Amino acid sequence: MWALAAGAGFGLFQSINRQAVRGMDVYVATFVQLVVSSIVLIVISIATEDISLLLRAPVLAILYFAAAGFFHFLIGWTFLNASQKKIGAARTSPLIGTNPVFATIIAAVTLGEIPTWVELIAIGIIVVGAYLVSSEELEAGTENRTTRSFSAILRTSWLGLSAAFFWAISPIFIRLGLEDLPSPLLGVTIGVTASAIAYGIVLLWQRGQWLGVPITREAWAYKLIAGVLVGLSTWMRWVALDLTSIAVVLALSMISAPTVLVLSPLISGRHLERVTTILLFGTGLILGGALLLIFI
Repeated sequence: MWALAAGAGFGLFQSINRQAVRGMDVYVATFVQLVVSSIVLIVISIATEDISLLLRAPVLAILYFAAAGFFHFLIGWTFLNASQKKIGAARTSPLIGTNPVFATIIAAVTLGEIPTWVELIAIGIIVVGAYLVSSEELEAGTENRTTRSFSAILRTSWLGLSAAFFWAISPIFIRLGLEDLPSPLLGVTIGVTASAIAYGIVLLWQRGQWLGVPITREAWAYKLIAGVLVGLSTWMRWVALDLTSIAVVLALSMISAPTVLVLSPLISGRHLERVTTILLFGTGLILGGALLLIFI
């Protein structure tokens, strides 16, 4: 139930976040998301965790969690917001579902875990699904479809795929950090907070690029709601990881993709988030291949 709630919450977050990034600079949107999420997680940590564990934790464990946060939140969330702004939530969400492919490749390179033939088949299914999700282009204001070249596909899909890639790196540092600080909630709170501080420094340094750019009240409202949702969803995901296996959590969390396909057209409008047969089929292939990778 915790994993299902986390997946549904993340799907709702993506659907609402699409509206927020339309009216905000990508970097400002990511910073607000990080700040709101860190506040939510800090409050939950104080209420439910033994904070004294932080005082006894080795510095290296703190650094591992901070590194995990940089890859997952600072870099990964930036690519997520940029992808949603460019191609929308409905097409970004399935691309994020390619995360197990990158995790398998990273495990092969860093741990020597060579994929089996079944895993290679699953990877092939996911790649085909990602290609279908990215290959279709709908002309603005019409239902006319065109098939794009491979280079055009890469230009529109690389942001979502990059988010999936960096999210596959962060578990390496999470595992190392948990060896000395066995509290997933405190770990993810450290990662989000460290990322928010780092992002704030970067934004302050580059304030000339965004300072004075108007942001509507609607965009602020959507972003604040999205930040709370993703903070709560992250917490629920870690609670689930503490209660059951990673495979079960990853599988149930995939409910976020169909959630986005249902909600994003309702929230952003069907003229911006058009769910086609090809998109549904490609999403099905990605989710099917990912489930095969998780449970083999």
